[in-house]
Amino acid sequence: MSRSGIIQVVLFFVYLLVQVLLLRNLVLFNTAFCFLYIAFILLLPIETNSLILMLAGFLLGFTVDIFYDSMGLHALATVMMAYLRNYWLSAITPQGGYENNATATIAANGLQWFLVYSLPLVFLHHLVLFFVEASGFTMFWYTMLKIVASLLFTMSVIVLLQFLTPQRRRI
Repeated sequence: MSRSGIIQVVLFFVYLLVQVLLLRNLVLFNTAFCFLYIAFILLLPIETNSLILMLAGFLLGFTVDIFYDSMGLHALATVMMAYLRNYWLSAITPQGGYENNATATIAANGLQWFLVYSLPLVFLHHLVLFFVEASGFTMFWYTMLKIVASLLFTMSVIVLLQFLTPQRRRI
């Protein structure tokens, strides 16, 4: 396994442990939830294979489901986000394309690009997660409030962490 592969495996477990040990009980006003674990899928290299993305999304979501006792909701939402990620990346590809081994981070592409890339994917993740959890549209406005509040909370933490972590040099 290459050095970048080992780093990705370590990051998988770091995001998972932070989610289930620290962020599980962090809820703002009983409305905003932080699902930092989806950042692992968002921040993978741009040319990552769709099958690998969906497998990683399933493993990550299923493991979170075990700790949250949520019967596959996180796995469903994360696999859906992982499936749509490459389609969305191809839709927002810059005119010159992406560099080889490019990552989907703020440091590599800028804040504006990262927000255009990640906001719709995180919104769709939360949309699926909360509406399936609510079992329909009976509490539509409350569910939308949870989606938007969780979107802002999750995105704030993801962006903040990218600014706080030092960027690795390219080798």
